[in-house]
Amino acid sequence: MYYGEIKKCDIANGEGVRVSLFVSGCTHHCPGCFNRETWDFCYGKEFTKETEDELLKALEPGYINGLSLLGGEPFEPQNQAVLVPFLRKVRERYPEKTIWCYSGYLFDKELLGESRARCEWTDEMLSMLDILVDGRFVESLKDITLVFRGSSNQRVIDVKKSMDSGEIVLWEQKIKRGMF
Repeated sequence: MYYGEIKKCDIANGEGVRVSLFVSGCTHHCPGCFNRETWDFCYGKEFTKETEDELLKALEPGYINGLSLLGGEPFEPQNQAVLVPFLRKVRERYPEKTIWCYSGYLFDKELLGESRARCEWTDEMLSMLDILVDGRFVESLKDITLVFRGSSNQRVIDVKKSMDSGEIVLWEQKIKRGMF
């Protein structure tokens, strides 16, 4: 797997201050995509043991709320194969931190149902996520006032509550005295 960028102090892609990993490779090719260069599966740098170590170290400070996975497309099967072992390490080392993931695939229809994204890694990857922002970016539905998503068709899903209840449970933002 390759990645295009790592942001170590990101406040735009999930609740609080986050470490964000932008993986490479995406077959959606959404018109108006803000990150077109990451469609190429070989864009950027190779994800190595050193990359893992860098990310795990970046997650260490107490002010870091968690990890966000973006792309490209984290749920492309070849990306899942690399991300799942890494996410295991994140969960083991930092159980209190949240993991957010942005995917063009729909949670209920394409990640839980039959699709090109669903593979041997999908269920385990979903089990390690707290929040999934799902749905392709749709340029005609772009809305810059939305929190943590680019177009109004996208959903911010509480994965654990959704899995427990068997239906989609949307994440509710809790504002705490000037902080998310």
